[in-house]
Amino acid sequence: MPDLAQLKLELREIHGAHEFTAYYDLRWRVLREPWMQARESERDQRESDAIHMGCWAEGRLAGIGRLHLNSKFEAQIRFMAVESGFDRQGIGTQILLELERHACLKGTLTVVLDARKSAMPFYEKHGYKSISYAGLLFDQIEHWKMSKSLYEAKKSNPGAPASPLTLL
Repeated sequence: MPDLAQLKLELREIHGAHEFTAYYDLRWRVLREPWMQARESERDQRESDAIHMGCWAEGRLAGIGRLHLNSKFEAQIRFMAVESGFDRQGIGTQILLELERHACLKGTLTVVLDARKSAMPFYEKHGYKSISYAGLLFDQIEHWKMSKSLYEAKKSNPGAPASPLTLL
């Protein structure tokens, strides 16, 4: 595998049958297969009204995430996953910031998510706060409900360089 620090990354929405096949495959392999979950368990009823984001490294899908609206003012991020071997290279951060940017464009004030306990430090680093325990996924993976106020983030740092929050 090439040096990840020098990879050409491309961040964009998923389009077309071929890209969606790769997207759902990555989602299943990272988030479901290790817990012996069936194919198709990586999908839910919100697929058609969501924004599906992907990050390609040298033409290979390396990370994914999804955003959908829960209400006019609240968006939810789900199914964040980074391909093995591409972790800790900023791919997840790029996807998260782009999903937050889309949430801002839609006028939402808050983004929520359910984070695996192991992913909580990543989200905390990006301004998310733990709200409550969200339960066990597959009877073994602890999840915590987390939230980020896009309004408060922008208000507390109005002079920040270009980011999703400069749209507020």
